[in-house]
Amino acid sequence: MSKHTGTNLASLSQAEIKTWIDSFDTVLTDCDGVIWVDNNPLPGAPDVINKFIACGKQLFFVTNNSTKTRPEFVEKAVRLGFNVSIDNIISTAYLAAQYLKNVGFKKTVYVIGSTGITKELDNVGIQHVGLGADTLCGTLAETVASFEPDPNVGAVIVGFDEHFSFVKMMKAASYLNNPDVIFIATNTDERFPTTDRVIPGTGSIVKAVATCAERDPIVMGKPNPHICEIVRKEYNVDPARTLMIGDRCNTDILLGKNCDFQTLLVETGIHNAADIGKYAASDDPSVNALVPDVYLAKLGDLLAYL
Repeated sequence: MSKHTGTNLASLSQAEIKTWIDSFDTVLTDCDGVIWVDNNPLPGAPDVINKFIACGKQLFFVTNNSTKTRPEFVEKAVRLGFNVSIDNIISTAYLAAQYLKNVGFKKTVYVIGSTGITKELDNVGIQHVGLGADTLCGTLAETVASFEPDPNVGAVIVGFDEHFSFVKMMKAASYLNNPDVIFIATNTDERFPTTDRVIPGTGSIVKAVATCAERDPIVMGKPNPHICEIVRKEYNVDPARTLMIGDRCNTDILLGKNCDFQTLLVETGIHNAADIGKYAASDDPSVNALVPDVYLAKLGDLLAYL
């Protein structure tokens, strides 16, 4: 099997870049680190995204962030200069709610997460419990004894929850002790690195619950191919003519590979050309799979070719 090496788009001619742009009809892009950082758009990113849409390419923002609803993502995107609507947003909270809706779920969901998840459940008419802080009341023994499981809970969704606690893990695992209870995780991002702190990500919470429950969840977010199924079924895309843009090789680029999409890494987030070089040099196929087809310093650099 030949190794993937990754091509620097900047090394290609204008004609070659134009041919590459014409090779895809659908664009899926990650958000933070690709088109914006926190509440600031990255240079040229809004212009490139808006040009893609104006040129008739089908475009979706694909995010592992489960803390916001799709309307909330739209509000932020529009404020930052992107000409998108709710139909352009695919979030893990939305995917989790749609999954339950599509399987005909009629019971209650125990949620470890935020209002991003519960509002999406509300939108499809699914009841939920568990939102907010939940800590020890008295001793551990007293807390355990006072917990009366809701007999109508038929699913557990685990997303990012700043109120995650021992009590929440106990309750989730207790529900999941019933094999008929559906176990969903929004994503498995391990952490959010900052300059001198590490903020635990959803993946850390998911692993804690999965370890205690002795069960693995159905994972909605990147790089799991569940998103591919949704996009293919709902929007009838051709994988070979679909581009996945991201800043993380182990989520965004791997999602693209898992779905047989074309892949573009931009160096404005987590990974860069040096990382690509390391992955390309590896003899491990699972590591080599993290290499994007092409890479670029920033998304805004495409504007000159659109």
